[in-house]
Formats: sequence, structure tokens, C-alpha cells
Amino acid sequence: MGTRPRVTLAGVPVHVVQRGVDRQACFFTDADRVFYLEELAELGAACRCALHAYVLMSNHVHLLLTPADDDGPSRLMQRLGQRYVKAVNRAYGRTGTLWEGRFRSTVATDEAYVLACYRYIELNPVRARMVAGPGDYPWSSHRMNATGAPAGMLVPHERFCALGIDTPARALAYRALFDQAVPDGEHDEIRTATNGNHALGSPRFRAQIEAMLGRRVTPRLPGRPRKAIGAAEEI
Repeated sequence: MGTRPRVTLAGVPVHVVQRGVDRQACFFTDADRVFYLEELAELGAACRCALHAYVLMSNHVHLLLTPADDDGPSRLMQRLGQRYVKAVNRAYGRTGTLWEGRFRSTVATDEAYVLACYRYIELNPVRARMVAGPGDYPWSSHRMNATGAPAGMLVPHERFCALGIDTPARALAYRALFDQAVPDGEHDEIRTATNGNHALGSPRFRAQIEAMLGRRVTPRLPGRPRKAIGAAEEI
């Protein structure tokens, strides 16, 4: 079966996941994480990808960004991955890659879905039971987004900006999102869409994306698809 094409569109937020090969570690020290974030900031600007949220876990990375060009995320992740792996291999005297062959992603729109991706990303360490609250984890964007602290590498998404009239109001409203119970099925919906390179959003949004691309961007219903008479089987 062929690899499902990614859906990345200029001006549309995209949630990106890059995993370590065989789910092995890709960060070994805090210095590794600092280097990764420095390269992310530099290459994100070069590839015209505005970064809204991130988390660096021990064996994978989550990013929420909005590209100015359709191929921005691919260029960013390729260059970032190559530069980071080269540095790590040199530092630790190792060879080979650190990452799975392809990053996974989902485009997202609508206020609820964009903010849900913010929350999904920054709650990763909590779900992994590494910390009690998202603000306790130092390698995510939560402290900056939730306090309004200066963060040169982060660009607030317009949905984030709409949370309040100024920085303190936005930070307060953002923290409130994490005090609420996560709606049933939200985590699974985001995870499924990202792993399958599907679009995440309302039925209307997904239909618009399918019309633009001329192909399906939503999961098929369970079961073997029916084949029209005389048509070649889809692979």
C-alpha cells in the first residue's frame, strides 16, 4: 500500500509529529533540546513557518505551526531533522538516523480545533505522567503561552489572540482551557487524524479541503471499500 500524501496548505495550521526510529530516544541531554529549539527557531523563520506551540518529549516532537507555503512543513522538517541528526551523531560518535522516515501531520482549522491542538501538544507530558501539570514541564511552549512571557520563537495564532484583548487576558483565558475537562474523544480524534495524515476540523472544513485537493482527507469507514464494476482496486 502506498504512503498517504500529506495535507499541508499555505495559511492553514498544521499539527506535526516526528517520532524517533523504533520509538527510541531522540534527545539525550538538555543541551540536545536547547540545540533543537535553536535550530527550530532559525529554520522555522527561513522556511516561513510560524510556530504556535511545541513539546519535546524524550522520543518524539509535537509542533503546531502555520506555513506561508504549501511545502513549508516538509522543507522545515527535512532541514531540521538533517541538521539535528548530524550534530547528535557528531557529539555522541554514532551513525544513522534518529527519526522515522516521515513525519505525520494534520491540518486544523476552526477555533475549537486549533486551540485543541495547542492543548493536546502541551498536555503530552501530563498524559505521559511525567509531570502533574503542563507548566511543570520545561520543554514545551506552555509556560510562554500561559503566562504571556516573551517568546521570540512563538507566533500566537489568531485564534489564540482572540482569547483576550491583551496579553494578561489571553494568558488567563488560555490557562482556563487547561482547567477544563478535555472533551470525550478529543485526544483520539487528534491522534487519529495526525497518524493518518487526515484533515482535522468540521465536516464543512474537510469538504473544502477535499474539493481543493481533489482527494479524500478523512478516514474511510471501517470495512473493505466497495469496488465499482470494471474499476481497478484502490491500493
